[in-house]
Amino acid sequence: MYPIVDLVEHQTIAAVQAEQDLDDALGSKVNIIFLLTGSIFNIKELVDKIKAAGKQVFLHMEFVEGIAPDKSGVTYVARNIAPTGIISTRSNLIRVAKELELMAIQRIFLIDRNAVVKGIKVVEQSQPDAVEVMPGVMPRVIREITTMTPLPIIAGGLVGTQAEIDEALAAGALAVSVGTKELWR
Repeated sequence: MYPIVDLVEHQTIAAVQAEQDLDDALGSKVNIIFLLTGSIFNIKELVDKIKAAGKQVFLHMEFVEGIAPDKSGVTYVARNIAPTGIISTRSNLIRVAKELELMAIQRIFLIDRNAVVKGIKVVEQSQPDAVEVMPGVMPRVIREITTMTPLPIIAGGLVGTQAEIDEALAAGALAVSVGTKELWR
């Protein structure tokens, strides 16, 4: 079993894209926050605030200003910021995070059949704790991916209604990341 499965208490994950939305996520039922904002100047404060609220936090490495999405950046994050884990589209960062004992979520974009096949090969090599598939409004493809990999699947991107969350979960997703504050409740 993958440890991330044990972290998911609420199957909606708050994807916080703007700092002013963080308090809404902290006051919601979600227990996992994907932090898609911040900079080298405030990221530790934001992560500490999330952890103090009893929630898990995953930093998207490509979205934190001033911290390079490279081996040194992940090492800095692991040693100085200490989130639950990272999110990245880059398999080399996933491997570095795992070596540093951070949880890691590999984000893949499913634009066509070739992207699905390549994405599965990438996650087989990087061995993340979970895979975030985007866009998350494709139940048939989510169902197919759950048969292609034993890794937990998180659906994300373009999810805008509770019905779409329910469809992704019914298709086999472990959880669904959404940026719409109303869906965090």
